[in-house]
Amino acid sequence: MAINQSELTVERFIKASPSTVWKAWSTPEHLEKWWIPAPIECKVMKLDLRAGGGFETRMRQSGEDFQPHVEGCFLEVVPDKRLVWTTVLQEGWQPTEPWLALTAIITFTQEGNGTLYRAHVLHRNTEDSLKHQEMGFFEGWGTVIEQLAKTVE
Repeated sequence: MAINQSELTVERFIKASPSTVWKAWSTPEHLEKWWIPAPIECKVMKLDLRAGGGFETRMRQSGEDFQPHVEGCFLEVVPDKRLVWTTVLQEGWQPTEPWLALTAIITFTQEGNGTLYRAHVLHRNTEDSLKHQEMGFFEGWGTVIEQLAKTVE
């Protein structure tokens, strides 16, 4: 029996309520503060938090123009609890061919006086998962979760 190795997960306990963490995710000016590892800047182009809504961010390193970062479509939005988005669709369920196909399942679970924030990322296959891991998945997504925690704690 083959083991599914196409999934990557990172999580962290954040000392803030799920609603506070959700606000940092659901408000463009807050998301821009933590979504991309510093010192890279983030600009939120679309954040239409509804099934079929667009999600687009751009990034800029010192002095450069903003470049594409993420373009996707929200699949499920449950305020304060769960957010699911994918890069294989764009706004309005339009199929696309992304440079990295993934679906991210973000959960905000109440734990005591805080939130267990979990990012579970699904890839088409093991090769894509390994590519994402080699690109620095754990360092990058771990860094942004740390930045998220500093923003809300």
